[in-house]
Amino acid sequence: MNFIEEFIKKESSSGILLIIATILALTLKNSMFSEYYSAFLRTPVEVRFADLHIAKPLLLWINDGLMAIFFLLIGLEVKREFIEGQLSTPAQVALPGIAAIGGMLVPALFYTYINFGDETAMRGWAIPTATDIAFALGILALLGKRVPLSLKAFLLALAIIDDLGAIVIIALFYTVELSTLSIAVAASALTMLIIMNRLGVAKKAAYITVGVILWVSVLKSGVHATLAGVALAFTIPLKCTSGDDDKTFSMSKDMEQDLHFWVAFFILPLFAFVNAGVDLRNVSLDQMTTGVPLGIMAGLFLGKQIGVFGFSWLAIKVGLAKIPNNSTWMQLYGVSILTGIGFTMSLFVDSLAFTDGNLYQQADKLAVLLASFTAGAVGYLILRTAKSNEPDT
Repeated sequence: MNFIEEFIKKESSSGILLIIATILALTLKNSMFSEYYSAFLRTPVEVRFADLHIAKPLLLWINDGLMAIFFLLIGLEVKREFIEGQLSTPAQVALPGIAAIGGMLVPALFYTYINFGDETAMRGWAIPTATDIAFALGILALLGKRVPLSLKAFLLALAIIDDLGAIVIIALFYTVELSTLSIAVAASALTMLIIMNRLGVAKKAAYITVGVILWVSVLKSGVHATLAGVALAFTIPLKCTSGDDDKTFSMSKDMEQDLHFWVAFFILPLFAFVNAGVDLRNVSLDQMTTGVPLGIMAGLFLGKQIGVFGFSWLAIKVGLAKIPNNSTWMQLYGVSILTGIGFTMSLFVDSLAFTDGNLYQQADKLAVLLASFTAGAVGYLILRTAKSNEPDT
């Protein structure tokens, strides 16, 4: 369990930075510095190489570029967990897998029920299906030994499967008009990466170079650019041999460790800072209790806990899975509530669903923040007061 404990520690620390970044963004957006904050997001950034020209505001460079690195890390984690980690056997994947399905399906149903018939609003059906692993694990870390490590591993595995589901959703439902030429270039780059993997190429620079070509072509293709990070991750070899000294090492794990610091302490806090700036002066109570905002809040806070706990309870009762070691039903319920912390992933899907950030006067983003905060607070209180089933030491 050492790797899990180390992972949780890093994710927990970044949760504090996410909170600080969110508070700072809200403060700036609702103060005399609002225009400066908005101007910062609109800062034009251009890259030109021969006929290749990419020009985007800073906000999109972060959401399309830096978040591709985040998804690269997610892809590396998913690959490792499915090959040799917490999801490498059917018995290990059963409970978090079933729980993750419930945690995606039920929130989507809540959102759909509330917004059915509104074609524009229905673009956001996937917003409440995601779980923010950094915040959720950060709250578990605050509880220390009150929560057994088996439940922390359950939440980690569930969140990873949840992220995989989000990747599939983005690929299938948030892709715009496609460019045949760019897709052909992307397919060629991906084929090259697979061939490099099969040939045992052990140079990180080679994979990164082709990976950049893959990212640019996916960016130009109409498929969301962050998916390039996932595709690259799946081609990074888990085990390879160095040509210099015939030493066997894991390039995948090395890259995962290298990326953790930058993702946890730079990319995610920066993403939170540029996306969590909601102008509260333009949001009314009536807006928050109808349509999209209500669907998001109901999906994240109610749908997530009902889906995760309900599907887990059913799986355990029919014998498809076992309750995590040394945990109680109340503790499992508390963790289920924590999965309603959507934050970064929900904000990210929101930015894809509603490309006009002012379409709902930012009530949609505020709904994500309120639901995530409520889920975190309630989940923490339940886990804080729940009796432990850990053996006395």
